[in-house]
Amino acid sequence: MSRKLDNILFVEEWLKRSCGNKFTSETSRQPTTTSAKSIIQAWSHLRNTLQSTSSSFNQHHLHQHLNTLLNSQTSLHVADPQAKLLLSILTSSNFSLSHQSFPLCFRLLYIWIRKSTKPTKQTFDIVDSVVEFLSNLFLSSTSQFHFGNNHVLLFSEAILLLGAFSFVHSLSQNTKNLCLDILSRLLVDKCRIVCLFDELVPNVLAGIGYALSSSVNVHFVRIFDCLFKIWGKDDDGPRGSAVHGLMVLYLFDWIASNLINFGFLDKVSVLVRETFESFKENYASFAVFMSGIGVLRATDRYASSTGMKVDVLTRMRTSAIIRVEALVSDLVSRTLRFRNSGNDLQDRLLLQCVTLGMTRTISFSNHSSLFVCLGLSLLTEMLPLPRLYESVFELSPSSGGLKVNEIKEHLDNILFKEAGAVTGVFCNQYVLADEENKNIVENLIWEYCRDIYFGHRKVATHLKGKEDVLLTDFEKIAESAFLMVVVFALAVTKHKLSSKFAQEIQTEVSLKILVSLSCVEYFRHVRLPEYMETIRKVIASVNKNENACTFFVNSIPSYGDLTNGPDQKTKYFWSKDEVQTARVLFYLRVIPTLIECLPGPVFGDMVAPTMFLYPISTKYIFSFALFFHKLVSFQAFGQKLYL
Repeated sequence: MSRKLDNILFVEEWLKRSCGNKFTSETSRQPTTTSAKSIIQAWSHLRNTLQSTSSSFNQHHLHQHLNTLLNSQTSLHVADPQAKLLLSILTSSNFSLSHQSFPLCFRLLYIWIRKSTKPTKQTFDIVDSVVEFLSNLFLSSTSQFHFGNNHVLLFSEAILLLGAFSFVHSLSQNTKNLCLDILSRLLVDKCRIVCLFDELVPNVLAGIGYALSSSVNVHFVRIFDCLFKIWGKDDDGPRGSAVHGLMVLYLFDWIASNLINFGFLDKVSVLVRETFESFKENYASFAVFMSGIGVLRATDRYASSTGMKVDVLTRMRTSAIIRVEALVSDLVSRTLRFRNSGNDLQDRLLLQCVTLGMTRTISFSNHSSLFVCLGLSLLTEMLPLPRLYESVFELSPSSGGLKVNEIKEHLDNILFKEAGAVTGVFCNQYVLADEENKNIVENLIWEYCRDIYFGHRKVATHLKGKEDVLLTDFEKIAESAFLMVVVFALAVTKHKLSSKFAQEIQTEVSLKILVSLSCVEYFRHVRLPEYMETIRKVIASVNKNENACTFFVNSIPSYGDLTNGPDQKTKYFWSKDEVQTARVLFYLRVIPTLIECLPGPVFGDMVAPTMFLYPISTKYIFSFALFFHKLVSFQAFGQKLYL
């Protein structure tokens, strides 16, 4: 196992860090500085608590002392005598422990067992006693404690503790079996209720991870089943998220590495069979996909293994790839077939996870459906500007439209933050994809550029001067979209503007790129080498073809379009429309490079009215016109300009 995975102390904390996710709930403790004196005093007060009677016992003080200890989870060391003290508090007959104190005691016992690097007989005796207590607490019909579904923190801490106990290699098999029996019953009865609370999901997943990495096989399949059913397809259960998907990915990376490293090859076979070879309809597809990526990450690290492991690893890897590719192919088929598939939350989540997973594995070199998925996710999930633009006008006027914090949430979302990395993988996959899927994705990108142009014009007209902060946040997303379009356009030019393709195809592609870049010109705030290289290549492909030059000039917005606003309900001044102005100036910079092949009537019909509105740019046109001695061809232009 890699050193990084081998040194994980608290799996639930590692899952949070790996996903870049910050939990702000009270149940997620941020490290604080607690003095050694405070820790010693807290343990002393807990020992004194055992001498309390029902009349002198103070629940608040006990809770306070337990919290003092937990505030130093990272640096706190819990020895066997202190673990025994916690057990005595849990089982004391002198007072009745509050339900709120149980999770704190469970967490301290969890810290104890995870930091017990050299467990002794006393350690095992304490574990046996704690497990017996937990069995009576949760399984016995005569238990004095009855926990309702509202005690979700207690259940999550119990799952975490039981999983950690089962992971102790030298613990007796009987105790491990009992741990997994209690844990599996808790998962069946309480798991989905607990996972309604996002901040508790890492605890549940970590407990499951410990249990699945245990040396015993009891309840192995049952625990798998519970894991993949957490985010079911019914409306009243927990809703999955991209962060949950990443947690599943890293969890299965850790589990698979454990099973391989410890030589539990029989459990590897069960994992492969239950996860990839016998997919069930009620399993969350995004979780199955991410588990496959996690397994592939683990097998990548053991690629040089020899002996018996080779066959097992090969089956593991092959089964994971087959399942992952099947999920992706079905998703692409549904998405491209049904235009309203973007409303399916399960498909949207799977699309997000495909994208995040692809940046975390090197196992796929050529799969067209994965390439299409990356494109769809970039356009609809990572940089979903058309959908966000529509949301501004879909909400009722009384709600004030799309709220600033909703856009800020997207800016803080891991999907948006990884758009750059995904774009890199996306462009690499473009080169490997087949031509049919290349064309599908290219058309989606060019259509997306047009949607951004019209959408941002409308939103800017509506929000400018009223919701400037919201408009600025929109433009942050749009700037990332511009970078994605430019990098992708360069990949397209390198591939298609070559002798492998007919001149007609090269010209058509070049025109689409030019028009698309004009649509996103407003968001170009830096001089990008990729942008300049793309422009040079596509202009060189167009500027010797009269029909192509004519087509490009005819794509300029008409005089009527330029002077009429995108939203008739809003007062419009064309001269203040910065989005449109940027696009027009793009045309007026490109047209001089095409002037030699541009027919005079086309110039007069399309360019002259535009220059009338934007006279600051006429110097570009005139300089090139004089240079090519084409003044005669511009008679129509002169008439229109000076009438």
